[in-house]
Amino acid sequence: VQLVESGGESVQAGGSLRLSCAASRFEFIDITIGWFRQAPGKEREGVSCISITSEINTYYADSVKGRFTISSDVAKRMVYLQMNDLKPEDAGIYYCATPMTCHSNPKSIREDYWGRGTQVTVSS
Repeated sequence: VQLVESGGESVQAGGSLRLSCAASRFEFIDITIGWFRQAPGKEREGVSCISITSEINTYYADSVKGRFTISSDVAKRMVYLQMNDLKPEDAGIYYCATPMTCHSNPKSIREDYWGRGTQVTVSS
């Protein structure tokens, strides 16, 4: 499994970013894939995830509901996280993860599959 995150930048509060996760070396079907974030001094948080199965299900942490949207492009083996109305508390390193549980309090099952992450900085 290889996961490569990109798209993190430094933005001002209220701005938008789209994170991308390029997935390879595994079957991109019947999987659950999503995003965690880690900020200094804060607990890791499962931000959002999507189940790419016969029925598409998504999950969002309460802290990002209404502002973030997760999507996937199966043909391109990509997962995206559109982040709008960014707040300083959204800052951190965002990691793409699979496999994972995709419901309240998401858990990563294989952290050794994580990429290097992409840094999001939000200035007030």
